[in-house]
Amino acid sequence: MNTENPWEDGYVGKRIGANLRQFRVNKGISLEALAKQTGVSKLTLIKIERGEANPTLSVIWKIANGLNIPVTALLSIESDVSIARKKDGLKLISSNDVFVAEPLFHSHGLFELYRGYLQPRGEYFSEAHRPGVMEFVTVMSGRLTVEVDGDTYHLDEYDSIRFKGNRPHKYANPSSSLTILHFVISYHNP
Repeated sequence: MNTENPWEDGYVGKRIGANLRQFRVNKGISLEALAKQTGVSKLTLIKIERGEANPTLSVIWKIANGLNIPVTALLSIESDVSIARKKDGLKLISSNDVFVAEPLFHSHGLFELYRGYLQPRGEYFSEAHRPGVMEFVTVMSGRLTVEVDGDTYHLDEYDSIRFKGNRPHKYANPSSSLTILHFVISYHNP
């Protein structure tokens, strides 16, 4: 990529497209509705979302105004908006290769957000975290068994659990399918 002029190879266009799609999907707006809201044609919006077009500043303004967001949110310049894509993420793999955690976001030591993958019949043992740590886990796909303080909790798809992470705990996938998890690790003083 040419870092001196990222417009030349479509980097900014791709970033705008990814951000546009994320905002549109999060707001539950169809392409047709967004076209009406912004005055930008559906075909142009499709090309922008796919990263096949570098929109003019005028088009960017129309889209931002139509979504009621600042232009910088579409550009990801000095914005609080970030997108974590599976294909681009860092992967932290357990020593036994059965658990993968992908760090997504963090907020100045207050919390961390992760996506996790636990292989079929796999088990992952987590050591105790520092005092004040809370774990929030949601099963996005599959099944999960969590052991904390000698108690076992069985979770199915979309079930969630919250527990103090300052003690050893175990995650186990009792099924023959991959389990996909969403984690929030919260840090508070005890």
